Amino acid sequence: MDIILLGPPGAGKGTQANRLEHDRGMVQLSTGDMLRAAVKAGSPVGLKAKAVMEAGELVSDAIVSALIGERLDQLEEGQGAIFDGYPRTAAQADALDLLLEHRGRRLAYVIELVVDEDALVERIVGRFTCAVCGTGYHDTFKLPKVAATCDVCGSTEFKRRPDDNEETVRTRMAEYRAKTAPILPGYESRGLVERVDGMADMDTVGTQIAAILDR
Repeated sequence: MDIILLGPPGAGKGTQANRLEHDRGMVQLSTGDMLRAAVKAGSPVGLKAKAVMEAGELVSDAIVSALIGERLDQLEEGQGAIFDGYPRTAAQADALDLLLEHRGRRLAYVIELVVDEDALVERIVGRFTCAVCGTGYHDTFKLPKVAATCDVCGSTEFKRRPDDNEETVRTRMAEYRAKTAPILPGYESRGLVERVDGMADMDTVGTQIAAILDR
């Protein structure tokens, strides 16, 4: 079963993909991770991507598609794929259809994590982690039990991701609405789109997704 997880940055796609990998043996195909891995491994596609990036250019759809195809060919028999961060555009959606068709595969579902933008901004901007053990916290939802002290390791050092600020988050969301959201109608016309409440807690979102996949 191959699925696409859609939603703006911070909606929780990566968390849910990790759960599906653990619970169902599916494989998350995140183009960013795959690109870095291919470059490091020195595969033919990775070498092309490396040359493009070293020239300061954006990696083309053709290279990304080749990367996806290369990874699909490595999956075990019967292993499902979770597309996260791809497709981002209509052209990539068309390319994915061809990649799957050539391998006798097809999309089962396109699952959109629906979020409230203002609430999502608060969720992202407020998060921080322990600089030592990586335990996650939040200004509103999960402060350390003892102020400025990690619950797990006792460290007093914390850090925030530099791009977890309101301006950057809203820019990324606007880009999602402009470029990625428009691919949904095409999938809706094929009856593939299902929506879950991305603002619910992680377990509830996971339960909603599992119910869709178990139909």
